[in-house]
Amino acid sequence: MIANKRIILHVEKTEQKIPHHIYGLQIDDYTYELPAGRIASYPLDKRDQSKLLVSTGEGIFQSRFRELADFLEPGSLMVLNNTRVVQARLEFFKETGARIEIFCLEPLTPVTDVHLALGHSSPVSWQCLVGNAKKWKAGQLLLENPTTGLKLTAEMLSRKDEEFEIAFSWEPASLSFGEVLEQAGKTPLPPYITREASVGDKKTYQTVFARDDGSVAAPTAGLHFTPAVFESLGKKGIDHRFLTLHVGAGTFKPVSADTIGGHQMHSEQFLVERSLVGALINHQGKVVSVGTTSMRTLESLYWLGVKLLNGYQPGNGPARIGQWEPYLTGQKPEPKEALTAIIDWLDKNGVAALKGETALIVVPGYEFRLVDVLVTNFHQPRSTLLLLVAAFAGPVWKDAYEFALNNDFRFLSYGDSCLFFRNEMGFEKILQNTT
Repeated sequence: MIANKRIILHVEKTEQKIPHHIYGLQIDDYTYELPAGRIASYPLDKRDQSKLLVSTGEGIFQSRFRELADFLEPGSLMVLNNTRVVQARLEFFKETGARIEIFCLEPLTPVTDVHLALGHSSPVSWQCLVGNAKKWKAGQLLLENPTTGLKLTAEMLSRKDEEFEIAFSWEPASLSFGEVLEQAGKTPLPPYITREASVGDKKTYQTVFARDDGSVAAPTAGLHFTPAVFESLGKKGIDHRFLTLHVGAGTFKPVSADTIGGHQMHSEQFLVERSLVGALINHQGKVVSVGTTSMRTLESLYWLGVKLLNGYQPGNGPARIGQWEPYLTGQKPEPKEALTAIIDWLDKNGVAALKGETALIVVPGYEFRLVDVLVTNFHQPRSTLLLLVAAFAGPVWKDAYEFALNNDFRFLSYGDSCLFFRNEMGFEKILQNTT
């Protein structure tokens, strides 16, 4: 059963002074029972044949993803994440036969920009997770691909908690690290899919519009789209644009704290082109976010505009939004004003796209500034992604998940999808209705 919402109004003092009704949200109130058999281990043969749960003010019902356009208004602007999943899992074997798996998370040297890092030639170093690390105390590991002639060497440089700094070098040295991963790596299926990755996952765990390498997890709401779906959207008068957010492994990080205030949100890199910012300013309809990653980027975009209005200068590095910044900001200008500040900054600096990094956490009590409609998959219990859905949809999220569980929907990355419309009920009114 879906847990009932409880909100703790007394929390410890924090240096950041996050509003108490947000910082003290109890994670146990954002969970549900998910049987292992409901987690989809494989994708459907046809992407757009997945089920679509539609949640409106008039109720919850079931459709198919290919009918998505039927539920959206003409003139809407749909935004999708065109990141491309890299083959980030590398399997090495020691001379003893011990299997060591290295999961590449983030680049460290010579650059930290993930897209640029994948284009670098030998050597590089990355922050990684290491499976069976107890069997690898020292020395180098070697991976060879006899078909291509690739020889890849890994060396452990340091360790901090569960993550390692790993140096990679390879021959032919002219190959980029992205090409090395493509030749030697495996698809980084999420941890709740317990089977081994297959050759077919290289295609199915990738959206049909994937373009820019950099993610270690797919933006799964986009997996359902096909050319036929885009054609139906166009006929309905629904425009679509792309942004890029490189999804990190932190998206699967469970919330282990009792309250959301104790959770440290992961940071992810994104890129938003000037043309998308202009489209957001000029369009007259609803903004439809495909996936939580697009949502996170769009909302971060607004807050970066607010920071620019307040004198923020990103400098040479990426523009950054911290985990709790939006909850501490007093002034909330209209979205077009904030977005115009971004256009002005781009023009002043002679660049065509905004590079950013966001640690934004979206939880109940967050005030959405840009997104009106959300297309998303079903998410894990006690996850920050489920909290985002609860923040956007309001209390109806519990009914929607209950409906999905009772009607044989498939869950998580390879599972079915749902369509939510932004809850217009303010947080204080939600609180009144649940106490």
